Amino acid sequence: MPIRAIVELQAKPGRRGELRSLIEELIATHGQGMQGLLGSELYDVIGDPDRLVEIADWESAEARDAVMQNPAAAEMMAPMLDLLAGPFRATVVSRPT
Repeated sequence: MPIRAIVELQAKPGRRGELRSLIEELIATHGQGMQGLLGSELYDVIGDPDRLVEIADWESAEARDAVMQNPAAAEMMAPMLDLLAGPFRATVVSRPT
Protein backbone atom coordinates (compact mmCIF):
# COMPACT_ATOMS: atom_id res chain seq x y z
CA MET A 1 0.00 0.00 0.00
CA PRO A 2 1.45 3.41 -0.95
CA ILE A 3 2.36 5.70 1.92
CA ARG A 4 3.45 9.30 2.38
CA ALA A 5 6.17 10.39 4.81
CA ILE A 6 6.04 13.95 6.13
CA VAL A 7 9.41 14.88 7.60
CA GLU A 8 9.97 18.07 9.58
CA LEU A 9 13.57 19.29 9.72
CA GLN A 10 14.75 22.12 11.96
CA ALA A 11 17.99 23.59 10.64
CA LYS A 12 20.51 25.27 12.88
CA PRO A 13 19.83 29.03 12.90
CA GLY A 14 20.51 30.60 9.52
CA ARG A 15 21.37 27.28 7.81
CA ARG A 16 18.09 26.35 6.11
CA GLY A 17 19.51 27.24 2.68
CA GLU A 18 22.47 24.90 3.21
CA LEU A 19 20.18 22.13 4.44
CA ARG A 20 17.85 22.59 1.46
CA SER A 21 20.78 22.48 -1.00
CA LEU A 22 22.20 19.34 0.58
CA ILE A 23 18.84 17.54 0.58
CA GLU A 24 18.19 18.54 -3.03
CA GLU A 25 21.64 17.23 -3.98
CA LEU A 26 21.02 13.92 -2.15
CA ILE A 27 17.66 13.50 -3.86
CA ALA A 28 19.13 14.30 -7.29
CA THR A 29 22.11 12.00 -6.79
CA HIS A 30 20.59 9.09 -4.86
CA GLY A 31 16.80 9.44 -5.01
CA GLN A 32 16.36 7.37 -8.16
CA GLY A 33 18.36 4.54 -6.58
CA MET A 34 16.20 4.33 -3.45
CA GLN A 35 14.09 1.23 -3.90
CA GLY A 36 10.42 2.10 -3.47
CA LEU A 37 10.76 5.91 -3.45
CA LEU A 38 8.15 7.37 -5.81
CA GLY A 39 9.18 11.01 -5.37
CA SER A 40 9.61 13.79 -2.86
CA GLU A 41 9.28 17.55 -2.53
CA LEU A 42 10.76 20.09 -0.13
CA TYR A 43 8.82 23.00 1.36
CA ASP A 44 9.84 26.05 3.38
CA VAL A 45 7.74 26.60 6.50
CA ILE A 46 6.10 30.01 6.46
CA GLY A 47 7.01 32.00 9.55
CA ASP A 48 9.95 29.76 10.51
CA PRO A 49 13.11 30.65 8.59
CA ASP A 50 14.97 27.56 9.81
CA ARG A 51 12.40 24.81 9.17
CA LEU A 52 11.86 22.59 6.11
CA VAL A 53 9.27 19.94 5.43
CA GLU A 54 9.89 17.05 3.03
CA ILE A 55 6.92 15.11 1.71
CA ALA A 56 7.92 11.79 0.16
CA ASP A 57 5.78 9.15 -1.49
CA TRP A 58 6.78 5.50 -1.14
CA GLU A 59 5.47 2.25 -2.59
CA SER A 60 4.96 0.90 0.93
CA ALA A 61 5.94 1.36 4.56
CA GLU A 62 8.19 -1.70 4.21
CA ALA A 63 10.06 -0.12 1.27
CA ARG A 64 10.68 3.06 3.28
CA ASP A 65 11.76 1.09 6.36
CA ALA A 66 14.23 -0.93 4.28
CA VAL A 67 15.89 2.24 2.98
CA MET A 68 15.90 3.95 6.40
CA GLN A 69 17.53 0.90 8.01
CA ASN A 70 20.19 0.53 5.31
CA PRO A 71 23.64 1.53 6.64
CA ALA A 72 24.51 3.07 3.26
CA ALA A 73 21.50 5.41 3.55
CA ALA A 74 22.54 6.42 7.07
CA GLU A 75 26.05 7.20 5.81
CA MET A 76 24.62 9.20 2.90
CA MET A 77 22.45 11.29 5.27
CA ALA A 78 25.17 11.90 7.88
CA PRO A 79 26.21 15.34 6.50
CA MET A 80 22.58 16.45 6.75
CA LEU A 81 22.53 15.69 10.48
CA ASP A 82 25.32 18.23 11.04
CA LEU A 83 22.99 20.98 9.78
CA LEU A 84 20.05 20.05 12.03
CA ALA A 85 19.29 21.79 15.33
CA GLY A 86 17.81 18.54 16.69
CA PRO A 87 16.25 15.26 15.65
CA PHE A 88 13.93 15.34 12.66
CA ARG A 89 10.29 14.31 13.04
CA ALA A 90 8.73 11.87 10.57
CA THR A 91 5.02 11.12 10.30
CA VAL A 92 4.04 8.29 7.96
CA VAL A 93 0.46 8.29 6.66
CA SER A 94 -1.67 6.23 4.29
CA ARG A 95 -5.08 6.69 2.75
CA PRO A 96 -7.91 4.85 4.46
CA THR A 97 -8.76 1.51 2.88
